[in-house]
Amino acid sequence: MKKIHPVLLSILSGLLLFAAWPMSPLTLLIFVAWIPLLFIEQQGLSKLAFFFYCYLTLFIWNVSTTWWIWNASAPGAVGAILANSLLMTIPWLGFYSTKKRFGNRIGYLSLIVYWLTFEYIHLHDWGLSWPWLTLGNVFATHTEWIQWYSITGSSGGTLWVMAVNVLLFKSIDAAESAVFKMRWKKLMGAFTVILLPMFFSLVMSIHMALPPPKENMVIVQPNIDPYEKIATGSFEAQLQKLISLSEQQTDSNTQVIIWPETALYMENGIEENKMKENYFLNPLWGFLKRHPQVKLFTGIESYRVFDSKTSVNARPITGTNFFFESYNGSVLLDSSGPLQFYHKSMLVPGVETLPWFLHFLDHWFEKFGGTTAGYTKQKDRSVIDIPNSEYKIAPAICYESIYGEFMSEYFRKGANVIAIITNDGWWGNTPGYQQHMNYARLRAVETGHWVVRSANTGISCVINEYGIIQDQQHWNKAAAIRHQVHHKTTSTFFVKFGDVISKAAFLLCALLLLWTIFYVIRKKQHHEKTN
Repeated sequence: MKKIHPVLLSILSGLLLFAAWPMSPLTLLIFVAWIPLLFIEQQGLSKLAFFFYCYLTLFIWNVSTTWWIWNASAPGAVGAILANSLLMTIPWLGFYSTKKRFGNRIGYLSLIVYWLTFEYIHLHDWGLSWPWLTLGNVFATHTEWIQWYSITGSSGGTLWVMAVNVLLFKSIDAAESAVFKMRWKKLMGAFTVILLPMFFSLVMSIHMALPPPKENMVIVQPNIDPYEKIATGSFEAQLQKLISLSEQQTDSNTQVIIWPETALYMENGIEENKMKENYFLNPLWGFLKRHPQVKLFTGIESYRVFDSKTSVNARPITGTNFFFESYNGSVLLDSSGPLQFYHKSMLVPGVETLPWFLHFLDHWFEKFGGTTAGYTKQKDRSVIDIPNSEYKIAPAICYESIYGEFMSEYFRKGANVIAIITNDGWWGNTPGYQQHMNYARLRAVETGHWVVRSANTGISCVINEYGIIQDQQHWNKAAAIRHQVHHKTTSTFFVKFGDVISKAAFLLCALLLLWTIFYVIRKKQHHEKTN
């Protein structure tokens, strides 16, 4: 590979990662996407040079797959792409150093361990969490290949991708000449590692269809332009549209109606403790009174007033001694009023939040449409228990549905169906909303439960526990779905025990780092003795 310039190899690796990513049909390219970057490392470059080529690869991957963030927030897109590309170089630089110190076997193992550890940390709320490009997400459009995510979660897919790339790379021997000689035994081993999980998944997908329950849910897709949604004076018309679409599909067996993220949005927000007193919500109470068996689960832009500063995001009310917190939230309603609230926990970096060390950029981000200091988060997972019903909802507002272990916590608390409410229209008609919908299929497989998805402009749908999409609605279309949604009570291995693979990788990473520190100290002591 020395005859190929590392810039070309770096670009090739980035393009292969892009070409494999949903919504591309070339998913299998992910199993060779890292190989050009591995050849760059073998060329004996300096650490700084290797960092540059790694960053180029990762920047190409990030910008080509998530450029559409720009439609929601220009600074958010720039920040997410530049920062995420930089963070992704950390496991590669760790691999470079470990391989140099401890040789090939430990080196290539460390790459897998470091990357899994990086993803595990990135899946936790640390201020710059952006796990959209978690490698295990690449199989979102092929859930027939990864039914075993019910055991491993998406980290099993990451392990699969990294292991195959390393095995295929090691099956090519370029030591003797520029003509590559295939090490056929290793090559066959790599293909076996590709095919066996697919076969295992096929076996796991064999099942008998269960009879549908009598009760149903109605999922509404109002198709309201998110940029017009915030216009003054438009709330009444939007509410009437949501009610009209709901009426079309509601019958005597409907127990839950789902409206999308921020379906209830008013210019100055909606005070949670005074919803029944809000004149503009009277048509909503009338609708629910006409259907007394129905509970409405909907997104809401809301706030609460307090007589003291309750959190870092609580802001003073001008001219008073009171404070208020704002929420991107959801609420369960019936004709009597609100029954339960949930406030979004995982906020989008650069659009809805920034870590404390970047708060000096708040005003700049807000100038371009961000709300980085606005929302207050809910820390614990609270299941939405539907009264007089078997349904126990695991709520996910938009971005939250890409966090696998986060969502599994609901099912350890008794949830039996995932309800995703989202407003993907901020991104426009781009791959973003399609990727987001398909990531929900991974959550269905991981938890073994059904997913209902209400998206303002699409894609609204129902997804069964095998990741199969049902009643999919098109982008930019007003629609309502009535579907008999299963409420299973069994839990998967992943729900019961969590992300075992990532936790094991985290432990191995800690041991590798301790070993490295011990090695450096011993080497320094030996050097001092010999001199």
